[in-house]
Amino acid sequence: MREPWDVIKAPVVTEKTADQMDEEGIYTFVVAQDANKIEISSAVERLWDVTVRSVRTMRYPGKARRAFLGRMARNPAKGRSAAYKKAVVQIGEGEHIELYEQG
Repeated sequence: MREPWDVIKAPVVTEKTADQMDEEGIYTFVVAQDANKIEISSAVERLWDVTVRSVRTMRYPGKARRAFLGRMARNPAKGRSAAYKKAVVQIGEGEHIELYEQG
């Protein structure tokens, strides 16, 4: 089994995910492309010592960026966004994950 930080790449913190964290106990992470739901669940449980109730995953393909005049028009390899996989994890009732320090 892989190390937890090899599976969980980064948290996704936006206004929508911050509301979900506070109200419903749902956290969103960018995960490894080849990670499955079982690996994601065990990685979250091992890192933050919480109980995972459900895991939902979604893949986002890399897309071509709009080619402006200049560098990107001459080098199309730099004109793409990266593909990534996102996991939405719901943890047990009354549990909390401290992702960043407030204040």
